[in-house]
Order: sequence, then structure tokens, then C-alpha cells
Amino acid sequence: MGDFFAKIIAWTESTHVREQVAEVDVVGLFSNPWFLVPFVLAVVYCLYKQAWKDIILIGAFLAVWWVSGTPYMDTLVVGNTLQINKILPVLFGGAGLLGFLIYIFFGRSD
Repeated sequence: MGDFFAKIIAWTESTHVREQVAEVDVVGLFSNPWFLVPFVLAVVYCLYKQAWKDIILIGAFLAVWWVSGTPYMDTLVVGNTLQINKILPVLFGGAGLLGFLIYIFFGRSD
């Protein structure tokens, strides 16, 4: 089983997915019509179908992506030391968002 995960980790490192995600030009991405038109159409379609769970999931994904790029996140690790007083709000915020998403997808009935 460990060999299976080692192969997945090696493949992920060989494709440089983390670096590609970290180097995304947000302004360029959201001004590129090849991304923006399908994204807007998908959101409009979700609104038309009243797929509120999907819209909330898209909003949560965009919010986490935006928060991960703030200067606050750059100060979480200073000199290979994790700053506990700064990580706790991130931890509780993530737990709150995860709890909300679990409630939306599994706790409610439509």
C-alpha cells in the first residue's frame, strides 16, 4: 500500500502540479476569455438550474484559493517554524468551512 502512495507522490512531483498551481496568474486567468466564458456559462447554468450546492462549492473553492494567496498566508511559516498564533485562525476557519460544506451536502434535505 505504501508503494502505491509513493508512486502517486512521485508522479505528482514529476508533473510539478504544486508549482503550476502556485504560479497561476489570477488576473490573467480571469481576463482570459478561454477560461472566463466557460466559467461564467457554468455559473449561469447553475443559477438557471438552481443548483445552489454547486454554486456554494464554486464560491468556497474560489474563497480558499483567494485566501491562500493573501500576505497573511505568507507569514504562517517563518524560518522553518510554524507560527501557532497565526495558524489557529486558519485552522478554525477551514474547519468551519468544512463543517458548513458537510452540512450543506449531507445534513440538509432538499
